[in-house]
Parts: sequence; structure tokens; C-alpha cells
Amino acid sequence: MSMVQEFKQFAMRGNVVDLAVGVIIGAAFGKIVSSLVGDIVMPVLGLIIGGIDFSEMAITLKAAEGDTPAVLLGYGKFIQVTFDFVIVAFAVFMVIKAINAAKRKEEAAAVPPPPPPGPSNEEKLLTEIRDLLRK
Repeated sequence: MSMVQEFKQFAMRGNVVDLAVGVIIGAAFGKIVSSLVGDIVMPVLGLIIGGIDFSEMAITLKAAEGDTPAVLLGYGKFIQVTFDFVIVAFAVFMVIKAINAAKRKEEAAAVPPPPPPGPSNEEKLLTEIRDLLRK
């Protein structure tokens, strides 16, 4: 089998295609969440705190000199990315929770209830004794 055919077989496997679709959708979802956090959540949070723009929050490690830009520690952007992560993680958690609930319902509907247990040995013995006493 040639390398091209082997790669084609690998790439067309269901798991690889599903993974590729998941990555593409995840990237698009990440952009939506970044916009939600950066354009909606953070401005409102900044307004509540007192008009602070988190994306501009930074500590200057070295001031700008001539054409050399300043060296900044941008912790505000880190806070914004952390909010992005928390929202994405929560959304993924909710999706997985819904999928697991659907699977549990499906499994519960697919599995027939076990048959009722038969009489125990003691009950069988008592039944035999009763039948012998009737004779």
C-alpha cells in the first residue's frame, strides 16, 4: 500500500473527519465567545467597576525609548482571555451534560427490565411441602 493511499485511508476514517469538524466549529465558537467577552461582558464589567478598560490594563516593565516600544506586562488581556476560557469551558460542559443525559435516556429505553426473579429455594421447598400435604 502506498503512502498516499494509507494517508487517504487514515484521513477518511470517521474519527478523523469528526475531529476536523469539531476543530473548525470550535475555532468559530471561540471567535464568538471572544467577541462576547471583549465587546459585551468586559465593557459592562469595566463600567460596574468604575470605567476600567481591562484590555488596556498593563504594568510597564521598561519605558519606551526613542523608536523602541515600551515593554508591558498586559495582565488586562490575560483577565479577558481567562473570561473567554471560563465561558467556553462552561458551554462545553453544558453540551457534554446534555449529550450524557440524552445517552442515559436512550440506554434506559433500550434496555428491557430484567425478568422478575423466580421463587427462592426456600419457597420451592415450601411449595412442595404444601402440595404433599394436600395429597
